[in-house]
This record gives sequence, C-alpha cells and structure tokens, in this order.
Amino acid sequence: MSLTDSNMLELGTEAPKFELEDIITLKPIHLEDASNYIGTVIIFICNHCPYVIHLIAHLSSFAKKYQNKGFQFIAINSNDVTKYIEDSPEKMIDFAKKYDLSFPYCFDETQEIAKAYHAACTPDFYLFDTNLKLVYRGRYDSSRPQSTIPITGSDLSHALESILHNESISELQYPSAGCNIKWK
Repeated sequence: MSLTDSNMLELGTEAPKFELEDIITLKPIHLEDASNYIGTVIIFICNHCPYVIHLIAHLSSFAKKYQNKGFQFIAINSNDVTKYIEDSPEKMIDFAKKYDLSFPYCFDETQEIAKAYHAACTPDFYLFDTNLKLVYRGRYDSSRPQSTIPITGSDLSHALESILHNESISELQYPSAGCNIKWK
C-alpha cells in the first residue's frame, strides 16, 4: 500500500464523458447530461484499499441522504485486476452488496476514465455541478484508518450543502489520500 494524494484536477474542468456498465444492474451508465441532478459525485474506489474500507459504510448512508436531495453518485474501480484479483468485477458485486451501495459501481477495465479524470488514489472524490463543471475535488473528511478522528464526510458534505443553498464553494480544498490506483 502506497499512500497517495489526489491530483486536484483544476476547478471548472468539464467532467470527462464516459459510458461504463454498472456491475450490479448491468445497465450502461452514461455521463453526458446531468441536468436532472443538482450535482454529480464521481468517486474512484476499489474493494481492497484500507482507506476505502475505512469509510465505505458511512459513504453508503451518506450517498443515500444526498441522492434523496437530488445528487447523482457514481463509483468507479480502475484497478488492474490481473494483479489485484480482489478488485475484479465479481468481487465488486460482493462489495456493493455487502455495503448496500445505492449508486452504480462501474469497472474501468481500460483505465481510460481514471486517466481522463487524473485520478490518483482510492478514494478520490469529484463533485460536478448540474452543468458538469468541477466545483469540488478532494477528501471526504480528515478521518483515516487507525486515526481517532470520526468519519463524518464533512468536507464533501460542505460542498454538497453549498450547492443546495446556492452558495459558493471555497477553493481551499484538501486532497484525498489513499492507496494509489493500480495501473497496468
């Protein structure tokens, strides 16, 4: 495990479009038009990273709360499953069911989507407005495995609440940190 910070894609960047399959529903997930949502949260995760495992149960509940407020969540696993079999699509299904994920969990087999987003670690969070312009990128909160800091989702929550209340989001944003994406 190599602790890696997110790359902090430039604010205002337009979300790279993609089509991936949700491993649970087997339906294609398109990121082309987000006008039906107040905002879209793209999260790069995987099944085995201790940083993801640390917050995934909280994130599952957190996402349901904000989906009910009009936000879209999409998780993407871009790890090389040849070397990291625990991140295979079959194991992704088990992971999604175990943590009761209410949002699509997609496999980026070619790693093209992770590269387009300049994703570096798991978890890596991106929040786009209704026009798919990047307004937040960074950490979920300051909690980490083995820390005594409770998991709250405060950093991401503040950004989501700012969108809900039509307030500006501070440009002072902290990178996410976790396991590096396992590149081919």
